[in-house]
Amino acid sequence: MESREEGSPPARWGEFTYAFMDHFLPAKTKATRAAKFESLKQGSMNVWEYHIEFERLSKYAIHMLPIMEARVRRFVQGLSPLVITEATTASLNSDMNYGKMVALAQATETHKLRNRMEREGSNKARSAGNLGGSSGGGKSTFRGGSSGPSESFAQSSASVPPLGPSQQ
Repeated sequence: MESREEGSPPARWGEFTYAFMDHFLPAKTKATRAAKFESLKQGSMNVWEYHIEFERLSKYAIHMLPIMEARVRRFVQGLSPLVITEATTASLNSDMNYGKMVALAQATETHKLRNRMEREGSNKARSAGNLGGSSGGGKSTFRGGSSGPSESFAQSSASVPPLGPSQQ
């Protein structure tokens, strides 16, 4: 309050935090955190964790984020390959802000991970269905061993009709 002119409006929160950090945080700490921000990538974090770290470190590199577009662009640059394509395309929208970008990246990540899990689940189910059969040269698909009872079982069960709902 002493550094402000008499009759001037109170400092906004952003101004206060900047002045506070400038006064109480050592220059070396600020420089280290700014460098961490500049090299920040999502890596193994999910989008929400990346967003939290982005927010925490962005305070030390406000010179890199003079406008909303710069903030969005920097956030997108650090995203994982899973979501970066969609986020890059969305960042071209003139009304895209940081909050919308975080929400879009989270939704995209969730959707793609769910699809990946479903795909892997169906692949496991398909491969489990092939465990009793044989493929190529009489070798069993399970453990690559030689064909034996599993092949004859698969052949004999192929002629049995599937059970209906009332027979299961």
